[in-house]
Amino acid sequence: MRAMRELQTLNPSTDTASNAQILFLVLNASSLTLLPVSIFMYRAQQGAADPTLVFLPILIATSASTLTGLLSVAWMQRLKLWDPVGLAYLGGGALLLGGLLAFLATLSAAALAAVSSLVGNLALFGVIVAFLVAGAVRRVPVYEAFIEGAKQGFEVARDLLPYLVAMLCAVGVLRASGALGYALDGIRWAVHGLGLNTDFVAALPTALVKPFSGSAARAMLIETMRHYGVDSFPALVAATMQGSTETTFYVLAVYYGAVGIRRVRHTVGCALLADLAGVVASIAVCTWFFGGR
Repeated sequence: MRAMRELQTLNPSTDTASNAQILFLVLNASSLTLLPVSIFMYRAQQGAADPTLVFLPILIATSASTLTGLLSVAWMQRLKLWDPVGLAYLGGGALLLGGLLAFLATLSAAALAAVSSLVGNLALFGVIVAFLVAGAVRRVPVYEAFIEGAKQGFEVARDLLPYLVAMLCAVGVLRASGALGYALDGIRWAVHGLGLNTDFVAALPTALVKPFSGSAARAMLIETMRHYGVDSFPALVAATMQGSTETTFYVLAVYYGAVGIRRVRHTVGCALLADLAGVVASIAVCTWFFGGR
């Protein structure tokens, strides 16, 4: 919220999104999730033997989502990503991701699950330790800084509340209308007609409501876990989708509304394209890792 307000001070228009604001929000909405702690928590609450099993699938899917968002905005705004700095970032990220995928391609399905679990646990523990070490080295009072951040969080939550209520009402209307069920039946029919496995369709409610509401998507994820089993294929795909997509319309409504932006230009199209990439990547990578279990 503070970043959006700072960008608005540089915006020559009071009601039209600037290129910088669009890029900022699309990258925000494409949700590069490095440590999906909330997904681990949901899986643990539902009795998963290994809550961190989906760590690597989420990392790969969220990388696809963020890259798609960045490239789509770059295309619309004619950004020069091919200068030395841009190539260094993109090339370095591509090499790291490519090396990870090449290594994972040599492993069996059981080994993939084991590696994902190990890396997830190490990352979770490592991030906590890194914060504490960095605070000690730089002589930052970590606890006091945390408390100050929490206070600012309450102020942000107060500003977001009216927009959150509006989005939750819209999601409630969507669910009560039955439109979601009809959409899933249509997708299942189309996928079956193509001769493909329809197991992943049961995970799509999470993906379909996620652009509107994180709480609704969380409810769909937990419902899928309870109905099919926390370690079933649909539940694993839904968890990966939850971790690699974002509440696009909520993000746009809240952050643009807070600074008075009414004309969002190509923000919605680029953000939804990133979400679609995250969903497709989630299905593909879970099929690779878990083999339609």
